[in-house]
Amino acid sequence: MADQSLIVVNGAVARVGGHEIDVRGLRLRLGDTVRISGSCEDRIAEIVAVGTEGATALVFGSTDGIGRGDRVVRLREAPGAIVGRELLGRIVDGLGRPMDDRPAPAGQSVQLDAAAPDAMTRRRIDSVIGTGIRLVDTLCTVGRGQRIGIFGGSGVGKSTLMGMLAKGTTADVNVVALIGERGREVREFIEDELGPDGLSRSIVVVATSDQPALVRLRAAKYATRIAEWFADSGHDVMLMMDSVTRLAMAQREIGLAAGEPPTARGYTPSVFTVLPQLLERTGPRTHGTITAMYTVLVDGDDMNDPIADAVRGILDGHIVLDRNLAVQGRYPAIDPLASLSRLAAKLWSEPQQVMATVTRDALAAAAEVSELVEVGAYVPGSNPRADRGLRSAPRLIEFLKQSPNEVTPKEEAWDRLATILQEVAA
Repeated sequence: MADQSLIVVNGAVARVGGHEIDVRGLRLRLGDTVRISGSCEDRIAEIVAVGTEGATALVFGSTDGIGRGDRVVRLREAPGAIVGRELLGRIVDGLGRPMDDRPAPAGQSVQLDAAAPDAMTRRRIDSVIGTGIRLVDTLCTVGRGQRIGIFGGSGVGKSTLMGMLAKGTTADVNVVALIGERGREVREFIEDELGPDGLSRSIVVVATSDQPALVRLRAAKYATRIAEWFADSGHDVMLMMDSVTRLAMAQREIGLAAGEPPTARGYTPSVFTVLPQLLERTGPRTHGTITAMYTVLVDGDDMNDPIADAVRGILDGHIVLDRNLAVQGRYPAIDPLASLSRLAAKLWSEPQQVMATVTRDALAAAAEVSELVEVGAYVPGSNPRADRGLRSAPRLIEFLKQSPNEVTPKEEAWDRLATILQEVAA
C-alpha cells in the first residue's frame, strides 16, 4: 500500500450502500485510490465514477464498520504489486498477500496496469509449445505465445485440463489465476490437479467468489503483470486464467456501481472494453512469450454467450469441452472437431498436416453415420469414407483419451498417431 507521506488531501464519506461509498470534499479522478479512516481499521478503495456532487468508490474488502463522516484521503499512487522470482511456488491473493502460511514474498514493486505490446514489435509465432496433452499437441497444436480459449459448461473438466497443462507444458514458468472460484475448489486444484511438481514452477493468484469485484479484477491484472515480468526477463510463460467469465462478472459489478447501463445479458459496455485490453497484453513479446489459456464458462453450454463470443473473437483459437463426451467418460472431454487452433497450419510440418487432416476426417465421417449405426440402418460398404472412419475411430478415440496424471511429450504423441494411422490403413 502507498505510504502515509503520499497523502495529499482530505474528504469524507457521504453514503455507504453495499460495496459502494460516496465521497465528498475531494477533487478526484477516475481510477484514483483513497484511504478511508474512522471507527474501523483503515480501508483502501478505488474511484469508479465521478459526478457533479462527488465520487463513487469501491472498497478492496468489506464495507463493514464504515460510516457517514469517516475521513477519506487521496493517495498519490495506486497500491502496487510485487513481482520477481521469489514468487515461484507461492500462492497469493489479489492484493499480493500470501495464502500459503509463509512470509510475504519479496521482489520488485510495479503498477498493475500496463499497455499491450505494439503490434509491429511483437515477434512472429513460429515454434510449438508442448502441453503434454495428446489431443491438443496433435489436432490443436499451440504455438509459443499463442492465446487459446477453453470453452465449456460447469463440471466438464476445465480445472482438470488446466492442471494437466500446468504439469505437462514445456514453458519455463506457469502463472495460474483462479478468479471467482469456489473456496473449496482452490485447495483441491492446488493439491490434486496441480500437485507439488506443478506448483514448484508455478505462481498461483487466487480471488474467490466471495471477494469484492475489485479484488477479483485486480487478481486477473496481477497474474497478467507477473507473466509480463517473467516474459520480459526472457522466459517462456504459460498463463492460465480460470475464468474469464467470472472476471467479466466482476467488471459488470464495477460498471453497474459506476452507473453504466446494462447491455447484452446485463453486461455493461466496460466489460467489452476491459477484455481486449487485458487479453491483448499476452502473446509474443520482444524478449519472451506469454502463452495464455483462458477458460470461459458458457451458460447452459451456449457457445454464443456474449462473453464467449467476444473472447473467441479476440483469441487465436478455442478448445471446446463437450458435456456428452464427459458423460461417456472420455477425458479430457475435448471435442476434436469443434476445437481449432488458428496457427496450427503454420506450425505443422507437411506430414503432420496430413495426419491431422486424416484424423479429423475419420472422426467426422464416423460421427456422421453414428446414429445410423446405432439403429442398425447403416450398410457397410455403402460409403467408403464412412467405412474408413468407423474402422479407425475406436483406435483414434483411445489415443485421444488421457488420464490427468499422464504426460505425453509432443514428439511421442505424433509418433503414436502415425503408427495408428499406418496400422488402420494397412
